[in-house]
Amino acid sequence: MSVLVNKDSKVIVQGFTGGEGAFHAGQMIEYGTNVVGGVTPGKGGQTHLDRPVFNTVSEAVEKAGANVSIIFVPPAFAADAIMEAAEAGIGVIICITEGIPTKDMIMVKEYLSGKSCTLVGPNCPGVITPGQAKVGIMPGFVFKEGNIGIVSKSGTLTYEAADQVVKAGLGITTAIGIGGDPIIGTTTKEAVEMLMNDPETKGIIMIGEIGGSMEADAANWIKSNGTKPVVGFIAGQTAPAGRTMGHAGAIVGGADDTAEAKMKIMRECGITVADSPAEIGKLMAGLMN
Repeated sequence: MSVLVNKDSKVIVQGFTGGEGAFHAGQMIEYGTNVVGGVTPGKGGQTHLDRPVFNTVSEAVEKAGANVSIIFVPPAFAADAIMEAAEAGIGVIICITEGIPTKDMIMVKEYLSGKSCTLVGPNCPGVITPGQAKVGIMPGFVFKEGNIGIVSKSGTLTYEAADQVVKAGLGITTAIGIGGDPIIGTTTKEAVEMLMNDPETKGIIMIGEIGGSMEADAANWIKSNGTKPVVGFIAGQTAPAGRTMGHAGAIVGGADDTAEAKMKIMRECGITVADSPAEIGKLMAGLMN
């Protein structure tokens, strides 16, 4: 079992023939992901990495049965790429692109509100179900199959948590890198809810950072609905107020946005909170015994 992507996912790459798209598509194919083709307008009918190139997403859906898309399109065109995928009926849209203007993402969120699709990102590392599908830029070798789900705003901390989980003798069902921009598709709460509802996921790691209320929203949902142990960590504990740290969404705007405040809320909601990222794997292993 898994969430969002698995061995049956039919993945296309938007921005397939560009440098980033081509490199990571090759890595995904090498991992064993079922990449059925890609989209580059004007290059339809060609082949790339032994896969067909389509002019549009709708053509990829029609001819290759695509149901998952990963986007490596420059920031100025990424919003249109997301909306094109949604319009074509793609069920899971994963946008890796960093630097999409906030006003563009406001438009995208409004557009997607009436569509039956799930957007992950933008500015995220993607989603991986170990041994089945890697739809993103994460180092696949770090992830091993198991029963721990990971939700993270940070790509690097996703890999760190996965490595710790594996070294603790556990493994991962699905890891979801939701991205750190101010406006993203899938929230922390929504990702946690997916994993909480997955029968094979027995424990969840939730990694957040300063800025916004997503971690608090997720923690309150877990308090009321959680059925599995959760380990939480908040990055940015030493960040000064008012300064963006790393991600565009990582800025403390008020007292409730600080790492300290978020960690307090998480503890009050029954989440086991790691004070350091080095503790994540050990704490999860302790809860699973």
